Amino acid sequence: MGEETPAIATDVPPSGPGCAECTAAEGWWVHLRRCAACGHVGCCDSSPAQHASAHFRDTGHPVVQSFEPGEDWFWDYASEDYATGPDLAAPASHPADQPAPGPRGRVPLNWRELIH
Repeated sequence: MGEETPAIATDVPPSGPGCAECTAAEGWWVHLRRCAACGHVGCCDSSPAQHASAHFRDTGHPVVQSFEPGEDWFWDYASEDYATGPDLAAPASHPADQPAPGPRGRVPLNWRELIH
């Protein structure tokens, strides 16, 4: 496991219940990742648009936490390894009734063919 990193702000809430860019473009995602520095919620690298890792490349914010219910692991894009971190500001995940992939009503029937 990686070491705890200073790129974490425990007082910043998530940007919303879904990927910010996919939501704006009426897209969809497989799983969600939350930037530990600024709260940006982006889609994972299995998702078609891979907004969480794009956010890292655009901002230099290396650490994300899973934004899935029941998951609390951190990932450091810079070291390409798991990281440790403290509890972040609530909520810790997207709403439990929001499906993965999501959001409900926007996931194509052939989504498995479209993932990375």
